[in-house]
Amino acid sequence: MKSLYEKSTLEEIQNRIHQLTPASQSKWGKMQVDQMLAHCSETMKVVTGQMNIKRGLLGYVLGPIFKPQYYNDKPLPKNSPTAPEFLVTDRKIFETEKEHLLKLVKQFQEGGQAGCTKEPHAFFGKLTSEQWGKGTYKHLDHHLQQFGV
Repeated sequence: MKSLYEKSTLEEIQNRIHQLTPASQSKWGKMQVDQMLAHCSETMKVVTGQMNIKRGLLGYVLGPIFKPQYYNDKPLPKNSPTAPEFLVTDRKIFETEKEHLLKLVKQFQEGGQAGCTKEPHAFFGKLTSEQWGKGTYKHLDHHLQQFGV
């Protein structure tokens, strides 16, 4: 599994984000492209330690079972459930969201493993910085594929 800590992986993700346009259409799911960018930015705030989401009871019970799915090589299933904290239902300004996500992705990569959050994942629990790097790439890849890039 690729990791967002790798410079080449950062460049790949940046190039794919740059391919998005306001007219990009989703292959699955309910989000519009601007909402997807905002959703991904919210998750990036967690991995960079700018936001903390408390772990719920379901995470304590089921998180350890599903934890490897966050960072293994198997793609995330289409229409996977989204935590309520990351649901984006209102429309956003595409260019603003695009630039914000690009900034956060670069910030994560440049911060390296030392700059990664030390807080547990809200569902999966404690993750190593290596697992965060892989899971973050996997999540971004999932949503970029959702919009055909």
